[in-house]
Amino acid sequence: MRIGPYKLKNNLFLAPMAGVTDRPFRSLCRRLGAGMAASEMVSSNSLLWGSKKTLRRADHTGEEDPRAVQIVGSDPAMMAQAARYNVDNGAQIIDINMGCPAKKICNVYAGSALMQNEKLVADILDAVVKSVDVPVTLKIRTGWDSANRNGAAIARVAEDNGIQALAIHGRTRADAFQGEAEYDTIAAIKSVVRIPIIANGDISTPEKAAFVLARTGADGLMIGRAAQGNPWIFREIEHYLMTGERLAPPPVTEVRDTLLDHLETLYAFYGEYSGVRMARKHISWYSKGLRDGAAFRHRVNQVETREAQLAMVREFFDRHAESMELAA
Repeated sequence: MRIGPYKLKNNLFLAPMAGVTDRPFRSLCRRLGAGMAASEMVSSNSLLWGSKKTLRRADHTGEEDPRAVQIVGSDPAMMAQAARYNVDNGAQIIDINMGCPAKKICNVYAGSALMQNEKLVADILDAVVKSVDVPVTLKIRTGWDSANRNGAAIARVAEDNGIQALAIHGRTRADAFQGEAEYDTIAAIKSVVRIPIIANGDISTPEKAAFVLARTGADGLMIGRAAQGNPWIFREIEHYLMTGERLAPPPVTEVRDTLLDHLETLYAFYGEYSGVRMARKHISWYSKGLRDGAAFRHRVNQVETREAQLAMVREFFDRHAESMELAA
């Protein structure tokens, strides 16, 4: 897939996720096969741009091209200003968030709440696209609720206003993350526009990825929660789509080494105090499904230092690697 001047290495995207897709995780997923990974959403409120949180979210130091920043807000002029600010600070693609279902975002009429007002959607897209000379993409849902599935109308508005790719989460805002993704709705939206469509929602295995591509006719896939603790999912999906065969899952030793490297990048990015705390959820995800994982997670969540966290992770995964060697 091509977005503006950028030819992606494949059509697999890491979904922006608040508190998850920071630079360390984006870089890891890109290394393991994701074709593109946008930042966590950055507020269009300029009063927040100098905060540590916002500066970290838009930090793309050392990342592969293209560097994409997702912005969120509801005022066209502020969104345009935010787009210009982020391009001036290294963004090569601007992604607009109209898909977040979180109450704190929707309560300020941003994220997926914007799908209730197609005129405002058009005004925001027009303002942002005209404000920058880089590609602008958009993330939406299928609609506001089951009675208002207006994703196709929003898609036409997006195409008319110069959006260069559209990601669609296959649920309404009211659904949040409940129920099953509506792939037929994504297919219907795909049929009414010419811009690339990226399908998102419940894509958790290589087989499901192939099914979603066939069912929707989408040009690409966006992976979110399934990449948490499993960044290998991108290379596994790419391999399956190319060969029709399942790639073997990573051995425990690779999981251990990848997690340890990931933790080191978190400490370097956030500092030890915050890095240890940010690492806890990742450790939980990586250890999910392993024997004695619940007890390990309880213990590791109590430690406060980098050294103790690394030692406990190494010991836990070493023990699993040794037991698997003995079993073989």
